[in-house]
Amino acid sequence: MRRRILLFLMLIYGLGRPAPLVWSQSDEPTIYAVKTAFLFNFAKFIEWPPSSFASPQSPYTICILGQDPFGKLLDDSLQGKAIGDRPTAVRRLKDKAEARGCQMVFVSSSESMHLAEILESLKGANILLVGETSGFAAAGGTIEFTLEDDHVRFTINSDAADRSGLKFSSKLLALATIVHDERR
Repeated sequence: MRRRILLFLMLIYGLGRPAPLVWSQSDEPTIYAVKTAFLFNFAKFIEWPPSSFASPQSPYTICILGQDPFGKLLDDSLQGKAIGDRPTAVRRLKDKAEARGCQMVFVSSSESMHLAEILESLKGANILLVGETSGFAAAGGTIEFTLEDDHVRFTINSDAADRSGLKFSSKLLALATIVHDERR
């Protein structure tokens, strides 16, 4: 248990570099500030194939599909930050077809009724799909945020990770609850 807590703290703080968090006035991170830090740090512990980017200079793009629960928080937190040698960019998507230009797509809970269509449209793409709807990972999403005892945790669907062609660090996998496709 102690090892898991240490690994969790290392992930949040990027192995010594503070994660980009925006704090509320009460100095307590909001749930979405914590999720923002997770999104940024997920990217640091996952390797994308070079073909995932349009060019060597392309930014690492985090997209939000559906209603945006982050507001300016995500933009403000990632401004000026890089993942590897790539600058970060944030985009809001109106349609799932636009997601193919992203490396990470946060699927808002507002899209839960369309999850099967979203997964089908992105089949074979090197995209990390992150969501917060209950059952997101088991349904085929890659990472699902969960809340346990008022703490943000995450579940990784190892089948979806394999399908995406992304290489997950063992450090990231050690922190997650691992699930498989529910159809399996």
